[in-house]
Amino acid sequence: MSTKTSIFSNIKGDMSSGLVVFLIAIPLCLGIALASGAPLFAGLISGMLGGIVVGFFSGSQLSVSGPAAGLITIVAAAILKLGSWETFLLAVFLAGAIQLVLGFVKAGVIANYFPSNVITGMLTAIGISIILTQIPHAVGHDEQAEGQLAFIQVSGENILSSALSSIRHIQLGATIITIVSILILLYWSKIPKAGAIPAALVAVLAGVGLNELFIATGSSLALEQSHLVTLPVAESFNGFISQFSLPDFSHLLSGQVWIVAGTIALVASIETLLNLEATDKLDPLKRYSNPNRELRAQGIANMASGLIGGLPITSVIVRSSANINAGGRTKLATMTHGTLLLVCAALIPVLLNHIPLSTLAGVLLVTGYKLCKPTVFKSMFAKGKYQWIPFLVTVGVIVFTNLLVGVAVGLCVSVLFIMVGNMKAPYFFHKERYRTGDLFNLELSQEVSFLNKANILLTLDKMPENCTVVIDASKTVYIDQDVLDIIREFTQIKAPQKNIKVVLKGFKDAYKVNNTDHLFLENKEEKEKPVVAITNGTHKDLLKELSVN
Repeated sequence: MSTKTSIFSNIKGDMSSGLVVFLIAIPLCLGIALASGAPLFAGLISGMLGGIVVGFFSGSQLSVSGPAAGLITIVAAAILKLGSWETFLLAVFLAGAIQLVLGFVKAGVIANYFPSNVITGMLTAIGISIILTQIPHAVGHDEQAEGQLAFIQVSGENILSSALSSIRHIQLGATIITIVSILILLYWSKIPKAGAIPAALVAVLAGVGLNELFIATGSSLALEQSHLVTLPVAESFNGFISQFSLPDFSHLLSGQVWIVAGTIALVASIETLLNLEATDKLDPLKRYSNPNRELRAQGIANMASGLIGGLPITSVIVRSSANINAGGRTKLATMTHGTLLLVCAALIPVLLNHIPLSTLAGVLLVTGYKLCKPTVFKSMFAKGKYQWIPFLVTVGVIVFTNLLVGVAVGLCVSVLFIMVGNMKAPYFFHKERYRTGDLFNLELSQEVSFLNKANILLTLDKMPENCTVVIDASKTVYIDQDVLDIIREFTQIKAPQKNIKVVLKGFKDAYKVNNTDHLFLENKEEKEKPVVAITNGTHKDLLKELSVN
């Protein structure tokens, strides 16, 4: 993390945000379990663990974890292939163990190789998919809560045809509740002194109140139970405990179990790393999460989920973005949402079953719009074809297939655009040592692509305290947007923390980076002469030297 934030620094906002995320998580957890062919309570278990366990062990302040729509197909096929739910739970437990190992061997570095245009495309596509999948709920066409963002739905329809056909089955009461919820979300903050209560919470309460009013007056607008949250209700404490399951360890040596475990670990890890980076980009405080720590946290949670009867867990962007929009700022929000899932599933499921799905749809529609609003497209087009073509490809493929396929295709398109320029070193260095501190002159190559992102990020992160770093782009024809973001972040955030002076030289106006070399030249004559021999070389030589020091 670039900055440390106390878990109790935003108690009021985090508690209310956790409540909102909890309300959104209920239908998603149940819907994903239903679509996966798993017990409904398994979805709630993974939601509880994703909030409490991942929230406790993760370094991310805003990411929310739980059952993921991207794993539905894999889970459904694995349950059938392994023959029993208990054997599948063993595979989930082993998948968690594999993720734990991946975290310790620092496999999270793979996150540095995903370009920002693909990550932005992923967020935009998810926003579009959220809107399309929530339209049926918004108008009261709740035949089944499928809980997935894939183009092809469990019912056999796709999200476009499902959204269009739902318009022919409008339930007026649900539509009214959705509209009221959206208006509250958009305008609540404009009411004087109303900001103390989160708009999303007010929207949910208003939705429940409206439906109860419809019921009390005998109105035809009243919603039936099929249009409300449906949480499993246990008749007794023993009945609640019986909903948990144990894995069947007798199949520990089964090759099929290990294949399923490896598949879940791989897909869940990639999806988590993608969502983690996307969540960091949405963070209003611009904090950054350790991907290796996140893999370890996910591994521990998946081991626990397999042990007590839950679905596989990943970081999930829908709930994470809802958390940010509702005012969450620390991990207390996600831990609150997990705790509420546990407490309410055990004690008051009947009360939660009064929440209309249409009011939750209103919350998600606003969240989806914020992810894919027109300004996102405008900003991507302004960055040139190297950015907007991979961005649009990623958006289109995700919407019409699924998240992992879309990201893979978008990544391939980005690679094709910069393949020729990528063969050169990202920079050459010239180092001088003074009594007042080291001076590193990094001369960027003619083309610097997003595949150079990891080396440049590693170089800047390893720079010693109290030194001077000159980043020279005078000979550069093309610098990828990701690298420019890294340079800006280093200059504005990381360097001041280590008392490093950064001098920017030769950056073109199009890069929107302010050159500061004129200030450096004014003070350069005051420096002492070098006291150690000057060194030169490529980025590999410098990384080796910095690692030794």
